[in-house]
Amino acid sequence: MNARTMSRSLHGRTAQGVPRWAVLAAYATTLTALPSCVWRIAAMIFDVPLLEHRPDLQGSPALSAGWWYIIALSVVSEALAFLAVGLVAEWGQVWPRWIPGLGGRRVPTLAAVIPAGLGATLLMVFPYAMVMFAFGLTLTGEPGGVITHGWQTVVFWAAYLPLAAWGPLLGVLTVHYYRRRRRAAAPGPAGLARAA
Repeated sequence: MNARTMSRSLHGRTAQGVPRWAVLAAYATTLTALPSCVWRIAAMIFDVPLLEHRPDLQGSPALSAGWWYIIALSVVSEALAFLAVGLVAEWGQVWPRWIPGLGGRRVPTLAAVIPAGLGATLLMVFPYAMVMFAFGLTLTGEPGGVITHGWQTVVFWAAYLPLAAWGPLLGVLTVHYYRRRRRAAAPGPAGLARAA
């Protein structure tokens, strides 16, 4: 099985008219959350010494929520990042047949654009969160964030910095998806040819 066949079976077929750069951006978007998920699971579940475990910070929601919360957060993060593939795949334009009542129907353009646009906008807050966590603070400015020292800080930034690209990549893909779908729906011979 070659890479293209494996990609198609995992992510579905690429929609017609999607340029290669958009497909690569969608796959890159899915990978932006992966390093932080691995870091979070390693540091908070398996106690790999990637952060300082201080007794006074054990009340922090991220550190005291339990292993199930860390796993759920990581799975949900990766699943949300994976939805960017829908902006370049056929299943982002036509509902998959296995969805009851919707299978085989066209996905309304705004049904994909509005959530993706809101997600991209919310993800632009991430650089602020990174700065707060780097100083050992929560988003509200209170002590209780992740504390790292030396090489731990380098590993933390290497794991979490890719998340800063998630919002911009998703924003670019959302605008491209909207324009491509609008062109395909445009009346006239050019729109009909693209939609075929």
